[in-house]
Amino acid sequence: MESNAMATGLTIAIGGALPALAIGLMAGKAVEAMGRNPEASNEIRTTLILAIAFAEAIAIYSLVVALIIKFV
Repeated sequence: MESNAMATGLTIAIGGALPALAIGLMAGKAVEAMGRNPEASNEIRTTLILAIAFAEAIAIYSLVVALIIKFV
């Protein structure tokens, strides 16, 4: 039973931390790109929002896996 709780905790910790790191890196690079080329900021912003949505989806998948581990 204890290993089940450990697996749940690790799943949600790693599954939340890595997408958060990725989002931070993406946002930093997007701001840098907008600073270098302000004319393309609308395209960069659209791509950034799409990439952030995909990264958040991975975090949600890890939440679902953690809930499955906890309750099954």
